[in-house]
Amino acid sequence: MTPAPGPATPEAAGAGTAPPEPTGQAPGPSAVAAGYAVPEGGGRASDPGAVPVGYAVEGAAYGGPPGAGGGVPPAFLPPSYAPARRGRVARAYLRMLDRIPGWLAPLAVLGCIGGAVGYTLLSNPTDSAPDAAPTCVLKLTTGLDCPGCGGTRAAWYLLHGDVGAAARHHLLFVFAVPFVLYLYVAWAAQRAFGRKLPQLRIPPVAIAVFMGAWLAFSVMRNLPWAPFNWFYV
Repeated sequence: MTPAPGPATPEAAGAGTAPPEPTGQAPGPSAVAAGYAVPEGGGRASDPGAVPVGYAVEGAAYGGPPGAGGGVPPAFLPPSYAPARRGRVARAYLRMLDRIPGWLAPLAVLGCIGGAVGYTLLSNPTDSAPDAAPTCVLKLTTGLDCPGCGGTRAAWYLLHGDVGAAARHHLLFVFAVPFVLYLYVAWAAQRAFGRKLPQLRIPPVAIAVFMGAWLAFSVMRNLPWAPFNWFYV
């Protein structure tokens, strides 16, 4: 008597058979595991090479939400994770950026700095009337120094080598100038000449401390007692 055949194993059932033909429905987990990838938003199965950049193939890692095995099968990716397509305006803008020489941006910033320096030297803010244009609205209406009052005069004194007078007119401005100049030089050298200078890394805590010191300086310089009134301009 011949024994009744038992249930076929997956290896035996799949031996000698061709992979299933792609259908119009998104494949399930078994189809994904077998190597069938789907294009953006589901639909007919396609070659894995046609899967958009960023999708997972055969359970590979994907930068989206964590799933089984550290990846998300492409058949189950929501439409919001589909890579955005650039329009004509975006492509034209990117092509224009590629054609701009690297030295143009540093030169434009240097022109703005040169214009500000030229205006400061020609206008001589240390010899102007309090209500001369341009003027500070807060200073004109209340008589109090705003957080930026004295900055132009401090720049004028720095350009003439008088650091003490510059610090009296705006201490925080004098403190920040060397850091700002170095940041510009490092950025311009890398952008225009491809030379890397040591980067000046300013942590967020340092920025918060500087802003707090600036606020405290703006309040204390308006106090009518010594030594705070020395900074009043």
